[in-house]
Formats: sequence, C-alpha cells, structure tokens
Amino acid sequence: MIIDIRTYTCRPGMIKKHMALYEKMGKGPQTRHLGQPLGFLTGETGNPNEYVHMWVYDSAGDRETKRAAMWADPDWIAYTQESAKLGALVAQENKLMNPVDFFPSPKK
Repeated sequence: MIIDIRTYTCRPGMIKKHMALYEKMGKGPQTRHLGQPLGFLTGETGNPNEYVHMWVYDSAGDRETKRAAMWADPDWIAYTQESAKLGALVAQENKLMNPVDFFPSPKK
C-alpha cells in the first residue's frame, strides 16, 4: 500500500473559489477513478492558502492505472482546464509514502 500525499498552495484569497470549482467539477471524476480520499483537508493553523489531500493505492502500479484512467476522462480534463483559467494554484508538492507495520493501515 502507498499513500499519495498532495499539498497545494493557492494564491491569497483564492482557496474558497478553487475549492468551489473542485467540488463542482473535479470531485466527481476524481473520486470516480481514485475512490474516496483518505483525507481532503484545509489548515486550521499554518498557511491559510494551502490544502492537502491523500489517496490510498494498493501499489505504484495501481496508482499509475487509476491516474491514467482519470487523465483520460473528459470530465477531469474539463475541470483541469477551468482550474487553469481560474489561476488559483501557485505550487504543488507530492509525496508517496508507506504506512509503518506497527499501526493499522488506513482503510480505502
């Protein structure tokens, strides 16, 4: 199992607009291909323009297959195009991480 932790930073004042666009256009196609995220979070402290989402995959191959299907989905492409037009995102960081043996693995 791997967990894909994705951290995005929005332009100041744009995170609510970006979240509204994602809810309207991105959530459906993304969860259709990736399933429900382990977490989709905005900060209580720290950078108010940052959000994080985490996706659980069986393996790197599972991740590659699911993300390829998502990127072949016209609904996802439409969302990414509208997101680019909005211009809210300024940075992205991705980490692939493995759960440790001594805590239960998260449920998909």
